[in-house]
Amino acid sequence: MELSFIFIIAVAVALFMGLNIGGNNAAASMGAAYGAKVRTKYQAVLLIGVFSVLGALIDGGEVIKTLGTGILPAGTIVLEGAIIAVAASGITVFLANILRVPISTSQAAVGSVVGIGFFYGASKINVTFIGYIISWWIITPILAWLLAYLMGKYLYTHILIWLADHHESDASIRKSLTILLTISGCYVAYSAGANNAANAVGPFVGAGIIGSAPGAIFAGLAIGLGALLMGGRVLDTVGKEITELCVIRATFVEFTAAFIVHIASIRGIPVSLGEIVAAGIIGIGCANSGMHVVKGDVVKKILIAWVVSPLLAGVIAFGLMNLI
Repeated sequence: MELSFIFIIAVAVALFMGLNIGGNNAAASMGAAYGAKVRTKYQAVLLIGVFSVLGALIDGGEVIKTLGTGILPAGTIVLEGAIIAVAASGITVFLANILRVPISTSQAAVGSVVGIGFFYGASKINVTFIGYIISWWIITPILAWLLAYLMGKYLYTHILIWLADHHESDASIRKSLTILLTISGCYVAYSAGANNAANAVGPFVGAGIIGSAPGAIFAGLAIGLGALLMGGRVLDTVGKEITELCVIRATFVEFTAAFIVHIASIRGIPVSLGEIVAAGIIGIGCANSGMHVVKGDVVKKILIAWVVSPLLAGVIAFGLMNLI
């Protein structure tokens, strides 16, 4: 009876985390398109829901393995520890959703697993692999910013000229770009599902509670549902409160972010989609009108959250482990 109750709690915690991932990071995946006024809020969250499930199922396995057995040895985290790890990161992301800040769910998830590792003894933590993951956290937003800045500074005008030469009217150009942006947004949502499914179920896979494939399906469905229920709040922050976007710039931000996150997923590295998308939007804004157009208070709040999220999740996980 007690084991059944604990299992129900495990399912509830994983669902809670998946819902909050959908409301935070997955929602940020279409902030660019929403800011460019190509999709309505409801269209954006619906597409996120569908393609997050597909991404989690098809390409989510490697990152699930990383959070399950890559940071701590297999068997270190048992059922109770897995519940605490996912709950700690879920609480962190929930607070971010309340504050409308697109933090890194991946960093929170990694932080909570590391917090569990400190409880069992720091020697169990794969420090080398943690350093490798952190290097991806640093490089990926810088790369997104750089690519977006270069595009906005040196390619944007040439793209406009090419579009004018190959289309008969502004309406034709708009239609082509809308189709392209829809494709790119679906790709971002797919990449989000592939990378973020592990944040909800990775520790449970590591504890042997659920297999990788069933876990990916469960997490993908939870992320999709979370996008539908809670995605609108963070869409406003990413799409409208950092800088203005046009369709061409939004398309480039989405394709760049999706590609970077997809490569990370294949490599089994949990990265921050929200961080990468926001960095791309900031890069485009800097190239377009200079640093002054970026609303510093919003960016500052996001940067602080990125630093605090893994630390807070780790502290919560460590504290809860000591309590039980």
